[in-house]
Amino acid sequence: MFIAPQNTDLLLQEAEKEVLYLNLIEQINKDFNLANEGVDFPMSISPEELKIQMHEKVYRMIQYKFAEYLNLLYIIDVSEAEIKKLDGSDLVILAEQVSFLILKREWQKVWFRNFYK
Repeated sequence: MFIAPQNTDLLLQEAEKEVLYLNLIEQINKDFNLANEGVDFPMSISPEELKIQMHEKVYRMIQYKFAEYLNLLYIIDVSEAEIKKLDGSDLVILAEQVSFLILKREWQKVWFRNFYK
């Protein structure tokens, strides 16, 4: 049964433990590129660096490319209800929380694909 980790660090640890971390990176790259937000996280990226770069990317999108940001959330299929629960008063914190929601949804896709293959 799928139980989503409670934060980014636990999620990335779980992905590594399940030997699905590379699949997670592939899924992130694929969905960002589908949204025309070219990212190319290398397969050698560390979980810590992935977390930092994802946060920076989301922060820049919220600030400068809001329509593209919304499109990305739609393509990845991040829960609108979860997004609406977030407090948008601090952009840095908001970007961190949204990054986690993106990672959580991407992890869910990778986990289910692996579990039901």
